[in-house]
Amino acid sequence: MTLSMKEAHQIKVAPDVEGLLPAIRERWSPRSFTERAVSTAQLAALFEAARWAPSSSNEQPWRYILGLNGSATHEKIAETLVGFNRHWALKAPLLVLGTARTLGGKRNAPNAYAMYDLGAATALLVVEAQALGLATHQMGGFDHDAVRKALEIPEEYAIGSVIALGYQAEPAELPNETLIARETEPRSRKPLNEIVYSAWDVPAELG
Repeated sequence: MTLSMKEAHQIKVAPDVEGLLPAIRERWSPRSFTERAVSTAQLAALFEAARWAPSSSNEQPWRYILGLNGSATHEKIAETLVGFNRHWALKAPLLVLGTARTLGGKRNAPNAYAMYDLGAATALLVVEAQALGLATHQMGGFDHDAVRKALEIPEEYAIGSVIALGYQAEPAELPNETLIARETEPRSRKPLNEIVYSAWDVPAELG
């Protein structure tokens, strides 16, 4: 028997750690989306969150291309998706492509931190989305060259991820058992002693 949307969400929620923000605990990456529209006020809040992310030399290199379902932009992004992504992401009311300008400053020098900064902005965007009751799923499974050509993205902009954005739907609405299983299986993360060091490969003491 397939789990309900609420049951799937509860399985995905991270453990309750003191001080951890609820939106971070509850954020995960559903694949089942409803067709319910996201309001312009919500979209403005999401990109406002991204706008205030930190960036190297305050370059703010991120540029997002927003594709509303039914628009030419959504269709162009959707056509570049590959693999399983084509089976579920087309239903999402929004497909968002993140890019980052790789040149910066008065001399247009290479910005080695452009993609790092795009990641920081996108992290704030997806946490804000969770706080607003929205679901996001970031994807690397798309043809980067094709999306650059389709959306006429200049060469000095690096391609980040495609983000499916909207409201979570029931797992049973996914088109096959493999996707349903992924939607309803527990998440896991490496323990802190594997990712935080006091010296190389020496776990930091975090209490």
